[in-house]
Amino acid sequence: MVESIEAPNGSLHSNGSVQNFNGLEEKLDELRRIVGKADGDPLRIVGVGAGAWGSVFAAVLQDSYGQFRDKIQIRIWRRAGRAVDRATAEHLFEVINSREDVLRRLIRRCAYLKYVEARLGDRTLYADEILKDGFCLNMIDTPLCQLKVVTNLQEAVWDADIVVNGLPSTETQEVFEEISNYWKERITDPIIISLAKGIEAALKPLPHIITPTQMINRATGIPMENILYLGGPNIASEIYNKEYANARICGAEKWRKPLAKFLRQPHFIVWDNSDLVTHEVMGGLKNVYAIGAGMVAALTKESATSKSVYFAHCTSEMIFITHLLAEEPEKLAGPLLADTYVTLLKGRNAWYGQMLAKGEISRDMGEHISGKGMIQGVSAVQAFYELLSQSSLNVLHPEENKPVAPVELCPILKTLYKILITREQSSQAILQALRDENLNDPRERIEIAQSHVFYRPSLLGQPLNTLKLQEKVVT
Repeated sequence: MVESIEAPNGSLHSNGSVQNFNGLEEKLDELRRIVGKADGDPLRIVGVGAGAWGSVFAAVLQDSYGQFRDKIQIRIWRRAGRAVDRATAEHLFEVINSREDVLRRLIRRCAYLKYVEARLGDRTLYADEILKDGFCLNMIDTPLCQLKVVTNLQEAVWDADIVVNGLPSTETQEVFEEISNYWKERITDPIIISLAKGIEAALKPLPHIITPTQMINRATGIPMENILYLGGPNIASEIYNKEYANARICGAEKWRKPLAKFLRQPHFIVWDNSDLVTHEVMGGLKNVYAIGAGMVAALTKESATSKSVYFAHCTSEMIFITHLLAEEPEKLAGPLLADTYVTLLKGRNAWYGQMLAKGEISRDMGEHISGKGMIQGVSAVQAFYELLSQSSLNVLHPEENKPVAPVELCPILKTLYKILITREQSSQAILQALRDENLNDPRERIEIAQSHVFYRPSLLGQPLNTLKLQEKVVT
């Protein structure tokens, strides 16, 4: 049961906000009706993966709808056995004692003593254990409400009506292949909402991007109609602290519209859109350039001029790449730039770039960083570089007037690949790339994209099914 203090017109939650009950039960009843739930059978929502965004998503639902225990059940799965290191335990103890509401909650539940023992080094805490008390290992400074945590994957998902994928793209395929074993006897298909913003690449039979929703579809056989993507320009901790934010849920109309209504709150506006895969890919693309932005910020001591130069070049490359991926790329400009902007300001990928440039972390530490979680921009750099290096996607070079792979027109992406993947260059190379006297005006790259038909449907797994499009491909 989630602790709450009754207020005259609502409930005071762990983030200090008063949740107004007006309309919540009606929204829940409407979704239950659409899903086909009978009276007495709760709507079962399960989060798979407990990173910052996955944990916050479950906590926001729990704060809003957890009071209706007969009608909805919200749980989150994470693997057992992840130990909390001593430094994190000490910091967690400081956070607890700085928040009277959290301190009282733990004392009331007789859960405070274990944090004292961990602070003294007399006990080891585990990530699933502290998550039950509302502490996400990747977001210790933002206590959440108490959560129902399950460490057995089969127990978590076998009867779920809605599954929320909070896993990194690099883990999605494997985990959902396991989940598919537990769904073989199901009569009805669950609804799946993916929060993942990474991508993977496949080079055969044609170069194409594989997104988390596509991985889920292939791993489970759940039809794409039942798989949606939710993303937007936001930071998980700020959403939980009721900072105003918005997001889009993308997918088939059958589910996206009722889910948008169910998820929408006064501080968290959820719009809906039919373009699932393209929005999902854009969520991965901005992580690529966020890493470079962090490097530039650190190497230039936060020079506003240097950061603006980088922003001009990286946005021109993103615009160029969107013209390869989308038939109407101009529709993506606003959402992509907004998501990029917030990631550059406060995202973990920009932080990662900063720490690499400062020498405080190294590539040898891998992409999973303690206290931050998975840095998905690294795998995205590799995926986009490998895809855009393929000769089958050649475009005409504006000056040399000869076919080249698209990556040759993306010097920032090329440099990040050499820093992060092949490791043949240091972080300093990002500045050298920006200061190259032969570097084209970023405006020219945008003009090239806008004046040529670069759209490659095959990159998103769609066939080149018209002669007109086939004739546009440069070989």
